[in-house]
Order: sequence, then structure tokens, then C-alpha cells
Amino acid sequence: MKKFIVVSVLLLFLCSCQNVDINKALDITFTTIQVTEKAARPISDEEEYYVGRAVAARLLQSYPLYEDPELTRYINLIGETIALHSEKPFTYGGYHFAVLNSNEINAFACPGGIILITKGMIKLAQNEDEIAAILAHEIAHINHRDGINSIKQARWTEALTIIGTKAARQFGSEELVRLVNIFEGSVDDVVKTLVVNGYSRTQEYSADESALLYLAKAGYDPRALINVLERLKKSTTAYGTGIFKTHPQPDDRINNLKDKLPSVSVDLNLFKKRVQRFRFFVKN
Repeated sequence: MKKFIVVSVLLLFLCSCQNVDINKALDITFTTIQVTEKAARPISDEEEYYVGRAVAARLLQSYPLYEDPELTRYINLIGETIALHSEKPFTYGGYHFAVLNSNEINAFACPGGIILITKGMIKLAQNEDEIAAILAHEIAHINHRDGINSIKQARWTEALTIIGTKAARQFGSEELVRLVNIFEGSVDDVVKTLVVNGYSRTQEYSADESALLYLAKAGYDPRALINVLERLKKSTTAYGTGIFKTHPQPDDRINNLKDKLPSVSVDLNLFKKRVQRFRFFVKN
């Protein structure tokens, strides 16, 4: 199943990554210098999108989707609102948000714009502003390209070199096997970062700081992020699992944010309406 997912997404990727019709691409001949230059370039937004799809599919093998269309639509509306106030309001495939049927407290930002949040993380939040804060942090990781940058550059360069040198003829079985293995390895790099290793402390702090700005611009209370971190600190969930395994300690993140809070005035009437909306859609 794991290999099937990788092969399926890779085939979509191969048909689009040239940014021209695939039949025309097969007639192109690259010199060795041209291929080397092409392989050394950064990963494009389109390529990031296909990697992100494969990463999300891999995560969904461990975390099933929570089937609640109304809640999912609500989470998407919040997330898309925040994304519109980020540095990158639009991605190649758009932003997509889904709820995972897991009581683990966690959220994942897949490259390209797919964000997965667990039911356990939603339960941790007490209002819409706190949901927005959680999503803002994940959107920041996508804006900063933290996930896609976790792919080993040598691995991606090899893949693009194969694609370039084989553009003038059909891929043979040996090349396809190599590409599948390389692409699978690239997906593994991202999944391992999201689930096992986590991002660097600097990347996490930077995502928190960007989240504050997104929240303020979108009309949410930036202090909601600190409130979530305070509640996370008091959570009975065992340290070393879920979000605790891949993020700095909540106290460290709070201390980093205290002097970075934007000065904003929160409309109390709008806040109350958001609380009512939260209570309607989030069924505890």
C-alpha cells in the first residue's frame, strides 16, 4: 500500500514537473551541463505540492480521518482565513485542512498546503481563536517551507537528473525503480521530520512568531497562541509522545513569545460570536 501511494503520486509528478506537455518533454534533449543546472535548482511549488500529497497519504495510514463534514468545513474556513493573511496566501494546490480521528494532541503541516489536525488537539482548544492559533503555527511552517527543506538535497538532485537525462525517451524499468525509491525516500525524510525528529528549535520559534502576526492581521487575538501553550503545558498527555516529542517545551515557546506579542485591540462582540460559532461546530 505504501509503495502504491508513492508510485501513484510520482506518476502525477512526472506528468507535470516539466511545466510543459509531457509528449513534448519526451522530445527534449538536455546536455550534461543543462541537466546538472536543472537538477541543482530549488524544489518548485508544483513539485512541493506532489510531495505534500504523498506525505499526507502516508500520515493517513496511521491517523484515520475524522468523518464530520461540518467540523471539517469549519476548520477549513478558519485555516483559509489565516492563510490569506500569511506571506503566501495561495499555494499551487491550495490550502486544505482535515481532522484526524485521534486523541493524540498533534497537528501536521504537509508541504504544499495540506494541514492535518487531530481531534485531541481540537479538544485542547477552548475557543475559535485558539484553533486559529494552532493552524497559524502550521501555516507558518508551510510558508517557511520547513517540511520540503527537510528533504536531503542530494536525493532530490538525483531524481531531477534522472528526469532530465531521460526526457528524450521513455523511462525504462530501472529508471522508474530508482525514481520510486528516491521519491519514497524524499517522502520518508518529511514524514520522519513531522513524526519523529521534529523541526529545529529555531524553526519552531520562527513559526510561532509568524503565527502571532497572521492572527493579528486576520482579526484574531494573538494571545490565543500563548493560551494554547499554557494549556498544553498542563495537559495530562505524557511527555515524549505526540506534539511533545517533536516540539520544544511549552514554557520555552511561551518565554520566546512574551515580548513579541503584537499590540492589537480585540473586538469583544466579535470574539463572543466566534465563541458561539466554536461551540456550535466543535462537539466535545
